[in-house]
Order: sequence, then structure tokens, then C-alpha cells
Amino acid sequence: MIEIERKFLVKGTPELTAGELCIQGYLMLDPARTVRIRLIGSKGFITVKGASKGLSRAEFEYEIPAVDAQEMLDTLCVDNIVEKTRHKVPYGGLMWEIDVFHGKNEGLVMAEVELESENQPVLIPDWVGDEVSDKKQYFNAWLAKYPYSTW
Repeated sequence: MIEIERKFLVKGTPELTAGELCIQGYLMLDPARTVRIRLIGSKGFITVKGASKGLSRAEFEYEIPAVDAQEMLDTLCVDNIVEKTRHKVPYGGLMWEIDVFHGKNEGLVMAEVELESENQPVLIPDWVGDEVSDKKQYFNAWLAKYPYSTW
């Protein structure tokens, strides 16, 4: 499966819905591939992502038992755990995900939107700031290695 996504910094204050806590760590951080473990609420996931090519990259995600995800987060993940609250905000016919980061990434707020194609038109909300889709330091895998608080 191919994921096509644009990422932006949030400059204003969108009206946020109740969000879900997302805790994630990485089993592998490599420029060509990452393997992520994630807990969202009471569900666990393992995700394998390929290298980015423009706005696209291969992504394979599978639900796993939450207890297994927690054990891997506690014992196998490299570098720092990334914690954030994810809010979903519909706008312009698309579902935007607003991530409010915690812990070592406190102060960072990003918005992302998944697309059907790289050239799909996107109506940009007024609370969206600079696009950071091509800036690796804003990838969650990078934030695990180099937290926002250390920039």
C-alpha cells in the first residue's frame, strides 16, 4: 500500500475534538525503512514504512495485541518514545489529523492530511502554517532520535 501525505506546522488554534493518546516507538530506524510500534487507546499496531519518494511511501500496518505492543515499547524500541494526542478535524472534504506532542517533543503541533494522489488539490485551513512534508526533522522517526526539545 502507498501512503500519500502532506504535513504542516500548526500556526493557529483549530477547533479540536477529543483526541486519542498515541504512544509510538521504533524497532528500526533506517533511511530506507522504519518499523514502528504504536498504541492508540487500547489498540496496538506494527507498521513498516519505506523511504519517501516525494509525498509517497510504502506503508504496511497491522493490528497486534495491545499487550504485545506495550511489551515491545518497553523493551525493544530504540531511542525515545514519541507521545502525542491525535485530533481529527474535517476540513475541505478531507480528514486532517492534528498531533499535539508531549514529553521531549512538547511544544510541537503538526497537521497532516492523507491524499489519493500527490497532485490532489487541498484546501488549506487558516490554522495551518508552513508545509514540512519534505523536512525529515518533522518525521516521527526523526523525532524519536532527535526530540524537538533538543533543537
